[in-house]
Amino acid sequence: MKFRTRKWISDKDLNSNGTLFGGRLLDWIDEEAYIYCACQLDNDIIVTRSMSKIDFMASARKGAIVEIGMETVKFGYSSITIRCEVRNKRSGKIITKVDEITFVNLNGHGKPAPHGKGKTWPRKKDLS
Repeated sequence: MKFRTRKWISDKDLNSNGTLFGGRLLDWIDEEAYIYCACQLDNDIIVTRSMSKIDFMASARKGAIVEIGMETVKFGYSSITIRCEVRNKRSGKIITKVDEITFVNLNGHGKPAPHGKGKTWPRKKDLS
């Protein structure tokens, strides 16, 4: 897994307990996942389809630096599925993992479209 993004936790990222707000972390994950998938598919017309279970295993406080890592799990016909891990840069503790985040490639009309990456897929008319 490659950790390409780092975020510094500041006051605006904290919950009422003084630790990293889960919603803020999910925002960072979704943004980074979008960027990662758009780069993998060479297309920025993609949407988040789903995220698997998200389990917060550790927290982080103001001033901590977190790293967000992504790697490709599989390519579908019009989708890409990745996994994500977020860890505290200094302590090395894993804050959360998301086993599957799926994005769907769209055409100019906003409909799922083949992306042509990964495995070569037969077109529907070729399946007869």
